[in-house]
Amino acid sequence: MAITTNAIDSVNIEVIAKIDNQQIKASLDKLAKKAAKTMKVDGFRQGHVPVAVVLKRYEKELTADAEQEALRNSVEEALKSSNKEQKDLIGEPFFDKFDRNDDGIDAVFTLSFKPKVDISGYESIIPEYSTPRVMKKDIDEKKQEILKMVAPLEKIEQNRALASGDFAKFDFEGFVDGVAFDGGKAENYLLEIGSGQFIPGFEDGMIGLNIGEEKDINVTFPQNYGAENLAGKPAVFKVKLHEIQARKIPEKLDADMLKSIIPNEENPTEELLEERIKEQLKNEKLFKLIAEELKPKFAEAAVEKFGFDVPKNIVEQEMDMQFQGAWNTFSEDEIKKLREDQDAVRAKREEYRKDATNSVRLTFIIDELARVRGVSVADQEVVQAVYFEAYRMGQDPKAHLELYQRQGMLPAIKMSMIEEKLFNEMFASDNKKTKKDKAESDKAE
Repeated sequence: MAITTNAIDSVNIEVIAKIDNQQIKASLDKLAKKAAKTMKVDGFRQGHVPVAVVLKRYEKELTADAEQEALRNSVEEALKSSNKEQKDLIGEPFFDKFDRNDDGIDAVFTLSFKPKVDISGYESIIPEYSTPRVMKKDIDEKKQEILKMVAPLEKIEQNRALASGDFAKFDFEGFVDGVAFDGGKAENYLLEIGSGQFIPGFEDGMIGLNIGEEKDINVTFPQNYGAENLAGKPAVFKVKLHEIQARKIPEKLDADMLKSIIPNEENPTEELLEERIKEQLKNEKLFKLIAEELKPKFAEAAVEKFGFDVPKNIVEQEMDMQFQGAWNTFSEDEIKKLREDQDAVRAKREEYRKDATNSVRLTFIIDELARVRGVSVADQEVVQAVYFEAYRMGQDPKAHLELYQRQGMLPAIKMSMIEEKLFNEMFASDNKKTKKDKAESDKAE
């Protein structure tokens, strides 16, 4: 084996490796002998299978393993010659060349290492902002929303048609290709019209019905519908309206309603509810401001201020993700050209290098910021977040978690949670607003 290493920058090393066939064969023989001791083959006792038999049956698989072992050895040799350690590596080697020939393997690859990130002075690039103000009308509107949620339902006695915002009590049965399907039938079902709980078109089709009236509603199940046997298919729902109900909005909250809205307070008042609403709205506005304005400003300034070398393999992965993510935005002519011309693919992919590099650099900055500020997310919090996502999507939480585990997505989810927690904490505690801003934000106008 011949190894040559060249430092590309402070975190990337180019490795030129020539692995001869003799080394691969030696590794192949060793692996075959090891396999012969445990392999079960008809006609031979376990542990007494001839190496030649093993090679005849599994030469392709064992050769691939031998090549991988040789490459691992080349990585170890490259680390030694560069005075680096295995623990310093980040990600997998990125191969620019891997050619098999009569003499063995010629490979050129890059080893990448975690960069040292110095974020001294990051406080100076935290954007200034004024705490979002909550207006009196915002509080009143939110309170009306709450009133609608807790107001009791009352049967509509006057003779009128069903309208959006009403609650309909009705029977329904669904048919696909004239055949009723499982789960498509119910009696005296209560549905808020306009809530979007049913598939698109169903609730709109009910508007205008009168009590006792029957109707066939034609709809099409969404392509991503949970039940595969119904996804994308046209259906007919036969419905019969029995009753129309509506919320009776009280002019003022009584004690029982207040207790249902603020259950942990012994003597809840409307004034306390308004204070809670104000705090909630302020947080909502602040988090929106952070996500849409402050975080992008800080990210742009941080990438510009803190320049350091980034791992090539991670950048290449990010480029692939951005290129693949943008595929559906390309025109038909672009896609046709990319499918026929590999040079065009390489050129198009290269357009994402700058953004990918900045994205990777920002990831390391955020990681260091989280360390410096003591922000962390426990694995159990990640599991809980995945479970909550599954509940919202109506999926089995355990299966949802296992899917993410198989796809290797949990580290990315954890990093995203750390990022959100970091920015919320950083902007909340490091807000450089003026006293005037603070005074104005603490009162509702």
